[in-house]
Amino acid sequence: MPKVVEHLAKVNDKPVFSIEIIPPAKGGKIDELLNDIAPMMEIKPPFIDVTYHREEYISVKSDDGTTKEIKTRKRPGTVGICSAIMHKFDVDAVPHVLCGGFTKDDTEDLLIDLNYLGIENVMALRGDHAKPFSTFKPKTDGHAYAAELITQINDMNHGKYLHEDAEYLSKSNFCIGAAAYPEKHFEAESHEIDFDHLRAKVDAGAEYLVTQMFFDNQKYFDFVNKCRENGIQIPIIPGLKILSTKKQLDILPKLFYLEMPSEFDSAVRQAKDDKDARAIGIEWCIAQCRELMKFGVPALHFYTMSKSTTTMAVAKEIF
Repeated sequence: MPKVVEHLAKVNDKPVFSIEIIPPAKGGKIDELLNDIAPMMEIKPPFIDVTYHREEYISVKSDDGTTKEIKTRKRPGTVGICSAIMHKFDVDAVPHVLCGGFTKDDTEDLLIDLNYLGIENVMALRGDHAKPFSTFKPKTDGHAYAAELITQINDMNHGKYLHEDAEYLSKSNFCIGAAAYPEKHFEAESHEIDFDHLRAKVDAGAEYLVTQMFFDNQKYFDFVNKCRENGIQIPIIPGLKILSTKKQLDILPKLFYLEMPSEFDSAVRQAKDDKDARAIGIEWCIAQCRELMKFGVPALHFYTMSKSTTTMAVAKEIF
């Protein structure tokens, strides 16, 4: 199957259209997800990212009054969804592979399964902390940083496995994506430290980057220029989110540690209702896309939350 970087290399007058979806909540049906994706196939995305959601914990009191943490899964099925997408829509699927919740052996097992299924694009991420805990802690013998995870994936691409390194073991052929933060990862002490982490991911073998969502294009422009000035030349895909409700104006900055442009903030706050806010969000994203295209971005990547309506409203104006 083609690699993400191969799709990006084919860009001519327009960037690639790509989307990120989330698996349905536990108990949901894949048919519902595929039906949500189907309208976006009109724009012909060459690849679709599928998020992975690590375990969560709930506190349960036992009969003796003690409390223990019970592990639960909220959104299973990333690998199966990737396989179904590739089969149904004939597009490449990009599963997210996390440090959190995995040992190195777990990671190797997952990568072997992906390789067996012909899934050769992955997005390597550290991932968030497990809820309800407030800090990230890797599993014993797990990776603490995305750069370590990327190194393991890249090692497999060179035929180096954790416990065996022999001629009879097949090399994998993963194209590795990684995350980038134009407005700084919230845990980084400074922009420079955050940039050092980014460089480590690139040095470890990341072949392209996808940014956290942003609403101020200048943040992206400045970030890309800094990367280029410091020798990071791999594709940097802007990640876009279309605001669809008034409350997202306050929720998104808190969840993703980003700034809303004052002009956009003011317009949404003056919206009469969510319908008006959604219309403003769509127009703002259209304007973002047009400016990003003039800058020469390799792709426009939409965080869809698996809903097609607002994404299609923007995409039909752009593509």
